[in-house]
Amino acid sequence: MTTLSGNGPLRLGIAGLGTVGAGVVKIVRQKSNLLADRAGQAIAISAVSARSKGKDRGVNLSQYAWEDDPVALATRDDVDVYVELMGGSDGPAKASVEAALKAGKHVVTANKALLAHHGQALAELAEANGAVLRFEAAVAGGIPVIKALTEGLAGNDMDRVMGVMNGTCNYILTRMQSAGLPYDEVFEEANQLGYLEADPTLDVGGIDAGHKLSLLASVAFGTQVDFDAVELEGIERITIDDITQAADMGYRIKLLGVAQMSGRGLEQRMSPCLVPATSPLGQLEGGTNMVVLEGDQVEQVVLRGPGAGEGPTASAVMGDVMDIARGFRVSTFGVPAASLTETTPAKTATPAPYYLRLALEDKPGALAKLATVLGDAGVSIDRMRQYRHDDAGAAPILIVTHKTTRDALDAAILGMTTLDVVTGEPVALRIETV
Repeated sequence: MTTLSGNGPLRLGIAGLGTVGAGVVKIVRQKSNLLADRAGQAIAISAVSARSKGKDRGVNLSQYAWEDDPVALATRDDVDVYVELMGGSDGPAKASVEAALKAGKHVVTANKALLAHHGQALAELAEANGAVLRFEAAVAGGIPVIKALTEGLAGNDMDRVMGVMNGTCNYILTRMQSAGLPYDEVFEEANQLGYLEADPTLDVGGIDAGHKLSLLASVAFGTQVDFDAVELEGIERITIDDITQAADMGYRIKLLGVAQMSGRGLEQRMSPCLVPATSPLGQLEGGTNMVVLEGDQVEQVVLRGPGAGEGPTASAVMGDVMDIARGFRVSTFGVPAASLTETTPAKTATPAPYYLRLALEDKPGALAKLATVLGDAGVSIDRMRQYRHDDAGAAPILIVTHKTTRDALDAAILGMTTLDVVTGEPVALRIETV
């Protein structure tokens, strides 16, 4: 295990010098006195690593040792804390974090994919070697939600955690609403602004946010990370009509992650939902993130802040570094790794009202056939609107159901596919109470 000197500085090795890595270097250089006063120990950088040594990163790196191999960086004698900011669920990120932990080095990472896929094994490895593995920056950027769960809310049994955890998707959805623009146009705008990952499906497909939700669920409910059990649905099918029609009814559409423990097991879903426009989530604009934590003692806590970017994410990294410098130790997911229970994945069974959009051909008895299919599945209609027929003769139909289960709704949608009056594929969105 790394033994921290009482007099010497806490020495960092930083792998990954992109936006976040450069931000961490800037904080260490520019706020050295403040960090030392708050930590009771100086914070220094010993060495760094990245794919390209000669790239201009807007910060002077000449005083730090350079390692081409992040594994070599992670095991240097003059590194107390290995800061992994490369990304990726496998490859150099996984190999270097494992090497650091085996060497008894503490690790701070912003790598949500790595922990979503290998969190349990890495937590066990950290504990076996007396090391600390921290990941505040991996979830919701600058929002200190992991600290909130493991420290401030440690006296609560958590009932539900939910939130908007991908700023790109929130930007797209709010931009569609404010500018009245279609999805494809705003998607391209976000791409031009550099908001999208190299693989855009990580953002708009809900995968990035799903990684974050699986980590939050593990901390909140004391379960082993189970990203494979997260029900994922992206925002690709959301149209400007959905946006405007939801607004007409007093709702906003958000890519919302929800995790809660039910009698069947742990429900984890990341999907577009309708939320009340007047709620904190409904009022969330642009690339901002928001996490809502509900516990049996505290009831509801709402945390809002920037979910990405150099400053906010580097701030979260440094929060973890400072805790290590102060000698604060906490298990990776809030309890010893051996205490984390295996999840019993449960498909969402908690009843809720749903928004349902479909198109009906202009034929006699079309509405009656639709109502019969819904009734046979046990789905009752709360509100329904019919809009003008389009050029092809199909009428858009908007339905808000009473509370029902997703299984019942899926049965109704399956029945609709057999009708000769339904055109296209119906879109169903859960209406979440917040």
